[in-house]
Formats: sequence, structure tokens, C-alpha cells
Amino acid sequence: MTRPHEEVFGRSLEFGERPALILIDLMRAYFEPGAELYMGSRDCLDSAARVLSAARAAGVPVVHTRVAFGPGGVDGGLFFRKVAPLRHLVGDGPLGELMPEVAPEPGELVIVKQYASAFFGTSLASTLTALRVDTLVIAGVSTSGCVRATAVDGIQHGFAPIVVRQAVGDRDPAPHQANLFDIQAKYGEVWDEPDVIARL
Repeated sequence: MTRPHEEVFGRSLEFGERPALILIDLMRAYFEPGAELYMGSRDCLDSAARVLSAARAAGVPVVHTRVAFGPGGVDGGLFFRKVAPLRHLVGDGPLGELMPEVAPEPGELVIVKQYASAFFGTSLASTLTALRVDTLVIAGVSTSGCVRATAVDGIQHGFAPIVVRQAVGDRDPAPHQANLFDIQAKYGEVWDEPDVIARL
């Protein structure tokens, strides 16, 4: 007999005492009408901006990520070959710009990455460890790609991932919901925006 899902995956991770906010790839490529990666909604961006404001007010460390590749996608490997729209993120073109609603302030780290996870091939883990962070609040895009990959790597590096439900988005509601389900079950916690803001 198969046990109920809630019985198998019913445990929760605590929101720790030293959170950091990571904003994943909130770039123009996802919010510019007509762009190949355009998501068709700004709701997650607006939510992320509110969470960012709360984090700044609370003095919580903030990390931004964006994607950029070298000439011809030389540093993107098979991922660059697999996902055709990534060709628009070679160099520092306009689609790679972070949206003004969540633009970094002086002193906020911006990590440039080439793959889905914000941890892969970057200094994120060592930076968070040096800051003695125990909890990673995650907002950004996309839920089924870079958000999920970052949550999975976050728990593997010893940080409790807290994904903000309203502050993450995807181009399709089906993978969005499926990946929130998986993250809550196995890789972290999915919290609503008001609860995250209150906790920060």
C-alpha cells in the first residue's frame, strides 16, 4: 500500500535567525513583451519588490542574480545549446538588465551566472557562509528552472530554502504549481508573501 503523500513528506524546516534574500534573474528578458522568455505577467516582480523592500528595512542581506554569457555562449555549454532564447543573454544586452523595481542598491551583491542554480560555478555558498546565513528566502524566475535549482542546491549546502509563493513565476502555470509542490515536499518551504514579510 502506498502511504499518503503528507505522511511521507510532512516535515517542515524552520525559518532561521539569519536569513538572506536572493532575487533570481528578475531580468527584462522575462518581463519585456515580445521577448522569447516573456512570462505574460508582472505579478511575481511586484511581489518580489515588496519582499525586497521589507528585507532592506530589516537589514537582511540581499543577493541578486542575472544571466550573462561570453562570446557565442562559450561558457554556457550544453545548457546554452539546449535553451535557444539564452542567445539573447550573450554580453550585457538590454534583456539581461535587472528590472528597475528590484534594481540593486550599493552594497548588494550581484552574481552573474550561466546555469540554472545560483550556486553552480559561483561564490554564493561561500558568501552566505561567511555571512553566517542559515535561511535563504527565494524570489524570482522561473519556478521550474532557476528557482527550483537554487532551492535544491540551497538545501544541499545547508541553507533552509524559503520560496515566496507570490514572488516566483513561470511561463506556464502547470510547471509552476508542480514545482512549488515538489519544493514544499522535499527541498524547502513555500511561504506566502505576507508571512515572509512579517517574519523578516
